[in-house]
Amino acid sequence: MNNIARQIREKLSGHHMIFAYRGMVTNENSTSLLMLLEKEIESSEFGYLARKRLFMFVVESLQNVSRHSNPEKYGDMSLVLYARNPEGYTVTTGNVIENQAIENLREKLERINSLNPGNIRNVYRQMLNASEFSSKGGAGLGLIEMAKKTGNRLDFDFIPLDNKYSYFILSKTVDASGKSCEDITSSRKFKSSVVIEIERLMTLNNIYLIWSGHFSTDLSDEVLKFTETDLTEKSIKSSLKRKIFGILIEALENVAKHSPGSREAELYGMPLLIFRQGDANKYSIVTGNLIENNKIQPLKEKIDIINNASKESLKTLITESLRQLQINSRSTGNLGLLEMARKSGGRLNYSFDKINDRYSYFTLDITITEK
Repeated sequence: MNNIARQIREKLSGHHMIFAYRGMVTNENSTSLLMLLEKEIESSEFGYLARKRLFMFVVESLQNVSRHSNPEKYGDMSLVLYARNPEGYTVTTGNVIENQAIENLREKLERINSLNPGNIRNVYRQMLNASEFSSKGGAGLGLIEMAKKTGNRLDFDFIPLDNKYSYFILSKTVDASGKSCEDITSSRKFKSSVVIEIERLMTLNNIYLIWSGHFSTDLSDEVLKFTETDLTEKSIKSSLKRKIFGILIEALENVAKHSPGSREAELYGMPLLIFRQGDANKYSIVTGNLIENNKIQPLKEKIDIINNASKESLKTLITESLRQLQINSRSTGNLGLLEMARKSGGRLNYSFDKINDRYSYFTLDITITEK
């Protein structure tokens, strides 16, 4: 998994991406998808109005994916991407649609993009009066709503899958004022090929969630809430769900414990979280973070001891770690690593990739099964 984690880090950092989700978009998980962006954006310069406009675009985009995806055949190919770049935040969604719907949808998008921003409200009112509503929503009303709030530019593309279906990609960058951002550096302009590459990378490696950014307490809580919603919708057994939750909590704390700081991470390697699902009873949690080189050998020795311990020896190590914790409450010692090993029942696979004389990138891979 180390090579995949490195490939994902390079791909995401190269395009300023902080989040990727591949799977069904539902009414239940849409709230968590929105909250993940809200918690991330709290530390930015985005004011209330800008956030409101950006979140409106996210809500409309997620509703669009939820309404128009084919859940039986291609529902799990739906994609949600968030990127943070100097111009602002970019929100991109992808979902499979029938080819017969493309011409009408393309016409609506091209018309919206051709409108003078001052005329958008008038067109919106006309569509509101004339639109026929159905279970799929108004005829283009959601798209014009996006343009009305943030500006008229909506990036889009249609990628053919077969003679019946295509992949519809919709993207928008919003600046700190909450308006559509037109002056984007050429290297950061919308490229549907990048979206497809990420979707395929996630598909080939059974990945359904990636986070590449700082983990605040609030953000970690939202990751947990999203995971809970996702596992509940997939009807995962309670025993396995508890394991995944327990290990995820420890894994996020482990990232926070070893990361040297936000500035260093931005320069040399952002924290990373990857979720994989092999089948209904097998999950994998992969974390990555920057670590100082002088801390590698002691950490490696701790993990090797844990990996070589039997179940009984592991219990003894946990007891000893708990005793040490009572003596020095400021440090958890090996307890987090021990708990991950105990709950997963397997090895803690790890690697250290040297970045420079001071830092390396530490990747930890934990497989979780029902047994």
